[in-house]
Amino acid sequence: MLDGPALWPAQAHLPSVIGRQIVIERGEGSYVYTSDGRRLFDGTAGLWHANIGHSHPELAQAAHEQMLRLETYHTFNRFANDKALALAERLAGIAPIERAKVILNSGGSDAIDVACKLARRHWHREGRPSKTVILSREFAYHGLHAYGTSIAGLDFNREGYGSDSLVPETARISLNDAEQVADTIMRIGPDRIAAMVTEPVQGTGGVNPPAPGYLQALQRLCRTHDILLIVDEVITGFGRTGTMFASERYGLEPDLVTFAKGVTSGYVPLGGVLIHPRIWEPFYVDSPATPVFRHGSTYAGHATAAAVALRNLDILERDQLLSRVTELEAILDRELPALRDRNPAVSEVRSAGLLGAVTVAGHLSAERIADSLIDMGFISRPLRGNSLQISPPFITTNDELVSFVRAIDDAVGNAHQA
Repeated sequence: MLDGPALWPAQAHLPSVIGRQIVIERGEGSYVYTSDGRRLFDGTAGLWHANIGHSHPELAQAAHEQMLRLETYHTFNRFANDKALALAERLAGIAPIERAKVILNSGGSDAIDVACKLARRHWHREGRPSKTVILSREFAYHGLHAYGTSIAGLDFNREGYGSDSLVPETARISLNDAEQVADTIMRIGPDRIAAMVTEPVQGTGGVNPPAPGYLQALQRLCRTHDILLIVDEVITGFGRTGTMFASERYGLEPDLVTFAKGVTSGYVPLGGVLIHPRIWEPFYVDSPATPVFRHGSTYAGHATAAAVALRNLDILERDQLLSRVTELEAILDRELPALRDRNPAVSEVRSAGLLGAVTVAGHLSAERIADSLIDMGFISRPLRGNSLQISPPFITTNDELVSFVRAIDDAVGNAHQA
């Protein structure tokens, strides 16, 4: 084991995975192929990102053409590149925020860091520097940079660093109880709270759709108490719930939206933040006293990544993949309750858009069931709460989705009978 591969696997208990790793060497559409010759249906779209499927030639062409023209140029100070400018305009045009400005970076964890810093910077500029606390929901996942680690609602992601939170001014709120959230706000004090971060549909926390009216209640609490609403659409953005952003599905008007994954379907690393005018306008005032928001990284606004994102958005629109998600959602809405009703080892099913989860009984192991699904030719993933993930590419056929759900049914049934 100590002489194994040099690559340190992510999010892994290393003794449990070394020697058991599945090496993916190519992909095509909704399938990936392993180095030992297996063909696997990608029921998770990688890490929720391969929306248009794997190895799409048009995205490869977009990257190739852009690299021959200009691989990238930074966007610091007076400099920009044409593709970053074009992508920002495109994103502003489809954002759930009118007249949005766009900060580009390299992924979802970057975006969360920028959004939380910008929230604090906003209130400091407003003359209210005591507003520093960032609220996040129980079971939330917001990446693993310092801020994402600190606002995690999954306790195991915050453990082992010598304190409850790497960034101290954070606190958790209830998963779905708005009254408890109101109590938490009053206990901490609204004058100390800068922002509230929420996924519209929690992903890694177990695919938890919001209780009816809950997100709208959070929005009202934010407006009442001058708390910025940050909506984390890293998973749900770009069609995963049947609308371009889940904020539209749930009637939200966020101050900040973080995005990544689906903006390029994972073909290149890219993420960012969409910003409401009330946040960005004071930084644009023509005055020597106008403050600077210190953000930016080498690859922020990467020209090749932006070119790939633009082509990816073209494909989503041309191939009507958002309406395809709505069609597949109807299949999940039919198949998952039927699975729960016929399989005594399934305790709960949840879904929203093309996001689903199957929770298995406590005497079973979702991790072991996911392993058995690999042997059956399907990739799922164990999530919090002893649940199995369902989030295939948008190009999945009806029959493939039904076969995937029924494979989960068989795998759970076999484990129950063993």
